[in-house]
Amino acid sequence: MGIPRLAEARVAPGANAVGAIRRILLATDLSAVSDRATTQALDLAHDLGADLLVLSVVDVGTARHSDHGGDRIDHLRADRERAAVDMVNRGRQAGVRVSFLIWEGSAGEAIVDVAASEDVDLVVVGSHGRGPVGRLLIGSVSEHVVHNAPCPVLVVRGRPLAGAS
Repeated sequence: MGIPRLAEARVAPGANAVGAIRRILLATDLSAVSDRATTQALDLAHDLGADLLVLSVVDVGTARHSDHGGDRIDHLRADRERAAVDMVNRGRQAGVRVSFLIWEGSAGEAIVDVAASEDVDLVVVGSHGRGPVGRLLIGSVSEHVVHNAPCPVLVVRGRPLAGAS
């Protein structure tokens, strides 16, 4: 029993087949850990001729409890905007149409909302590789997206953190 060829696969009315991915949402915190997801999303968009919509969410609750003693939201937003320019340029160099959104709020909920409202065909999200104990204690954005997104989700594992369980 093999995997059916795409031509034989049945696709629900209104749904896209794998080859019909026109718009990819990359959800990223723009950290080094999410570089693998960024590369994967750019490669997929290039190979499929799809547009790439990059979303970065400033989680206000997390920002107040950061390692920096609480970053100002306007500073975090400015950092994201600078990174957005770099991301758009990187996409152009790869021949990919890239657009960028910066939202404030809960990351998981924002990603699901944007996936629905922007009619994306695939979400690419990175995972920090915290392991089951870390997910239990602090939750997992990628897990939330997998269970709630209105389209397929590709989770790209980043570098595991030292001491991850």
